[in-house]
Amino acid sequence: MRHSLALFLLFALTACTIFPSPSDEKSAANAQPAKEIYAEAMEQMDDGNYEKAIKTFESLQSRYPYGRYAQQAQLEIAYAYYKQKEPESAIAAADRFIKQYPNNAHVDYAYYLKGLINFNEDLGLLGGVSKQDLSERDPNAARDAFGAFKELVTRFPDSKYAPDSRLRMQYLVNALARYEIHVANYYLRRGAYVAAANRAKGVLTDYPQTPAMFDALQIMVKAYDAMGMKDLRDDAQRVLDKNKGAAIPVASQSPQDEKPWWKIWK
Repeated sequence: MRHSLALFLLFALTACTIFPSPSDEKSAANAQPAKEIYAEAMEQMDDGNYEKAIKTFESLQSRYPYGRYAQQAQLEIAYAYYKQKEPESAIAAADRFIKQYPNNAHVDYAYYLKGLINFNEDLGLLGGVSKQDLSERDPNAARDAFGAFKELVTRFPDSKYAPDSRLRMQYLVNALARYEIHVANYYLRRGAYVAAANRAKGVLTDYPQTPAMFDALQIMVKAYDAMGMKDLRDDAQRVLDKNKGAAIPVASQSPQDEKPWWKIWK
């Protein structure tokens, strides 16, 4: 009897392993390949439904965390957040991609996207800088954008995004120098001559070879004259006179915001 019961239990257990349960069959039937999930998310991106696309990409990553589609999904998530105007989430997603996949063939785009996000954040800041209390402004976005673009062109000088990054870096340098001039003029108008002169002097040190250097020298001349510092005033004036007419590259026009896209799998 015992042997018969043991054989019955053994048969039952074996049958369970051989014949899948209805729930297992349903799960297997509903298993969607990573390629299909990725294509579905891309369709949502093309339709502008970025929030839904992000969720689909995240679902892909959770179901297929080690495949090539999971890597691409992380980069797509960063871009989707960028298009959805969530810069902090976009930068965080790009940073995760850089950290997790440093050897990915498209890691240069992750750096470019970080720069692009901060660059576009910065345009509003510097574009309306004269409308607010300039002494309280801090153009961190411009500096962060410059840092991301610089890292890209340094690590990937032959990247297809490098030429545009260099153009944006030049624009940012000139924009940051103009910002410093706005602040120096702010101090000058309010009689803070030491602060005005120091801020203008910083433009010559940090942003030489920019059009703003001429404005900086003029501010220094006015500030030193107001303080009765004739020797420093005359020195600044001599440098200004000597450099008048010098050819300095100008990038005051912002580069066009392109949609750099990549199609890895067609």
